[in-house]
Amino acid sequence: MRAQCCVVGGGPAGMMAGLLLARQGVEVIVLEKHADFLRDFRGDTVHPSTLQLIAELGWIEEFLDLPHTRMPQVTVNLGGRDVTFADFSRLNVRCPYIAFMPQWDVLDFLAGKATAYPSFRLLRRARATGLLTERGRVTGVLADTADGPVEVRADLVIGADGRHSTVRAAAGLTPVSASPPMDVLWFRLPRHPRDDVPFFQGGKGALISIDRGDYWQLAYAIPAGAFDELRAAGLPAFRGRVAHLAPALRERVEEIHDWEAVHHLSVRVDRLSHWHRPGVLCIGDAAHAMSPAGGVGINLAVQDAVATANLLGPLLARGGAPQDADLARVQARRARAARITQAFQLGILRDLYPKDLGDDTTRHVPPVLTAFRTLPPLRHLLGRFIGLGVRPEHLAA
Repeated sequence: MRAQCCVVGGGPAGMMAGLLLARQGVEVIVLEKHADFLRDFRGDTVHPSTLQLIAELGWIEEFLDLPHTRMPQVTVNLGGRDVTFADFSRLNVRCPYIAFMPQWDVLDFLAGKATAYPSFRLLRRARATGLLTERGRVTGVLADTADGPVEVRADLVIGADGRHSTVRAAAGLTPVSASPPMDVLWFRLPRHPRDDVPFFQGGKGALISIDRGDYWQLAYAIPAGAFDELRAAGLPAFRGRVAHLAPALRERVEEIHDWEAVHHLSVRVDRLSHWHRPGVLCIGDAAHAMSPAGGVGINLAVQDAVATANLLGPLLARGGAPQDADLARVQARRARAARITQAFQLGILRDLYPKDLGDDTTRHVPPVLTAFRTLPPLRHLLGRFIGLGVRPEHLAA
């Protein structure tokens, strides 16, 4: 098979990159290893900058017709005191809030829009297994599909296949790891209309509660590597921890009947010092795996895709093959935003999460939260940082 660009990974970064390149007339093949996008407990946040991008594409009304909930500000509860951590209401954007929407709906929407362009092709159940190279340059992708192995020849390969990237490993690009602040246990419980559950509740552990309409999507943050100890203590003890942080859910936690209902995400924060080598470029989590804190990983991944399409799309559309200097321009534009965001996650937010399973997070409240209590305008600055990012990207044309 042949394309001007082969994108590996049909997540937010890969699908947006493929869509925006095809919009410029570039021949794109996106390889997605699954048959569909139905993976539970993926990042479901759509930040104001991503909503703004969809508005720039002219699709925002249609997009917001999809089922979603909205969060105009982030409030954390520590020791019974509510503190507004970030406020998006003053952002000068079409949608000044975070939308919570199942990621499969977001990806289906983008895939549907992309297939309207004749130069776009999405191959499902196509798992990348390696890279094709000639004289030191990556020239394509090897993949296993339902119909057997295929070779996709391309002028550019984009690795958007996540924190365990096959493309990154095959290209010999090694990430530099940072110390993860936490692991996360994802699960869901039924939601009642009169529930009053804070978005973030600190205490013996930390609980993030996302209103998904008829159910709560919950994330219980634990110290990195502590899952085995928690599991050894037994399911009743885990249910008791959740009930202590969210008393409104005390009766419903009994619906967690086994550990199969609890999904363990081992947080990994790392980044590449070089995002590229001749013929291949990594973006999104493949270039900089983020902590779930703030849900900003998807935001950065989409902005990487926009920058990639803006900087490389015109060259590919003219029939050119991006050189190392072209790929370096993408990294130069996006790397600083990734570094600053990771520093924020690992530094300022570290004290929001438990140090061990017996830790009471209310005893080490981050100093920044004290500042928010006394200087409310700071919450609008943090709303801009979380909602738009360090370097928001817009369509070049």
